[in-house]
Amino acid sequence: MNILLVDDDLELCALLKRYLERELFRVTLAHDANDGLEQALTGKYQAVILDVMLPGGNGVEILRAIRQRSDLPVLMLTAKGDEMDRIEGLEIGADDYMPKPANPRELAARLRSVLRRNRSAEVADVTISLDELHIDLDQHLVRRHNETLDLTATEFNILTVLAREAGKVVEKNRLAEQSMQRSLTLYDRSLDMHLSNLRKKLGPNRHGEQRIKTVRGIGYMYTPEETETVA
Repeated sequence: MNILLVDDDLELCALLKRYLERELFRVTLAHDANDGLEQALTGKYQAVILDVMLPGGNGVEILRAIRQRSDLPVLMLTAKGDEMDRIEGLEIGADDYMPKPANPRELAARLRSVLRRNRSAEVADVTISLDELHIDLDQHLVRRHNETLDLTATEFNILTVLAREAGKVVEKNRLAEQSMQRSLTLYDRSLDMHLSNLRKKLGPNRHGEQRIKTVRGIGYMYTPEETETVA
């Protein structure tokens, strides 16, 4: 899910971006009103997290401008405790409201809830069907036939990254950054260990072959028998 976060608090943005990307959102940042509005209207995003107080403008006015041209889901953030701010934002068309400082886990949960409620969000409740695997991105579940696999959060993230790019090689360090939120260090074998455990849990495909292949010196690739994404 592509998410736009519009906030001028750089430290908070960095924190929320790290957490949301761990939850498999793709997060783009904007730090002022003009850039935020311009980005929000590009059609690239499934939702916007929008601060009320911004350099160059007011988040409520940005929301008003968005609503004139789009039904894009908007979750408002504000450090202000004035109830009238919340009421005005909701009346204009905000889908949800959270006070700052925002709890990242609650923000992710509210964001998913907004996307579920808003049927115009193209990727809400997405399931990736890959061979006989079914990856539920919303519930963080993987099923093989009717069996639910017991994957760790990191294993789920690795599988999802590879499944999104099935048939393509994912460079090793990029896979680590997207699945473990950190780069690999020299002699770091943690990604290899997670992949080894994941391969065992997935088992071979119907031809008896490993689903995830190592491309020596480059990275890893999920080799599908067939690929289909259903929304």
